[in-house]
Amino acid sequence: MNRLQGKRTLITGGTTGIGLETAKQFLAEGARVAVTGRNPDTLALAQQELGKEVIVIQSDAGQVGEQKHLAGEIAKVFAQLDAVFLNAGIAIFQALEAWDETSFEQQIAVNFKGPFFLIQNLLPILANPASIVLN
Repeated sequence: MNRLQGKRTLITGGTTGIGLETAKQFLAEGARVAVTGRNPDTLALAQQELGKEVIVIQSDAGQVGEQKHLAGEIAKVFAQLDAVFLNAGIAIFQALEAWDETSFEQQIAVNFKGPFFLIQNLLPILANPASIVLN
């Protein structure tokens, strides 16, 4: 099946786990795929595993400036975007009394603030209609 034939897609956190498996599925369905991650080693491994046709971009989902830059890079590559899978995220598991402001702000930045501003910066290139999936 090629349900996504020619669709231009972005998967944040697409170098490991659910994001990487989603990228594989999107490719199998005919999509053009860009993935992001922040670790150079996993970026390189994902590029090897997914192939040269996949765009792999280093980007920290918790940094608003990097999300703006990412949107610009995607605009250069695809001009228009059909689907965004906001998969990048972190989970800090610790006792309530162990939390401090830094770890709280980090979790909010990666899981909410960064994705919010990424969507905002992608608005000019989102196809009508486009799909956005938050994970």
